[in-house]
Amino acid sequence: MRLTRPMLAVAGAAAVLALAGCGSGGDAAAKVPPTATGSLESLAAEVKCKPNIQTDADEIRQAICTNSDGKFVLATFSTDRGQREWINDAKDYGGYYLVGRKWVAVGDDGVVKALRGTLGGDLETGADHHAHSG
Repeated sequence: MRLTRPMLAVAGAAAVLALAGCGSGGDAAAKVPPTATGSLESLAAEVKCKPNIQTDADEIRQAICTNSDGKFVLATFSTDRGQREWINDAKDYGGYYLVGRKWVAVGDDGVVKALRGTLGGDLETGADHHAHSG
């Protein structure tokens, strides 16, 4: 299946919006481990979730995961460029992102910070649209 960049952005945005408000608190570990690498399944196993695969394409594999920290989207990419384009497009919709090499986890702030304690990675935040409401 061949997906276009706009289709991937819409899928990522829908995932971010679907996860809004779904999560739990919890502090992230004080120490950040080295950034994990591997397949979507191996990353999911590290954070103890069974991935519910939503997209299985050459360019991106994306799943919804739930573990004791909460619900999140986990995606792996075939290229660094594809990953960065996806993140840049998705960040327009807000959200919290944990970014590793060719993978990203998207969820609530507390969930992403908790995942960082296992997967390592860098935290990124999407656009804040609170000022635009009402």
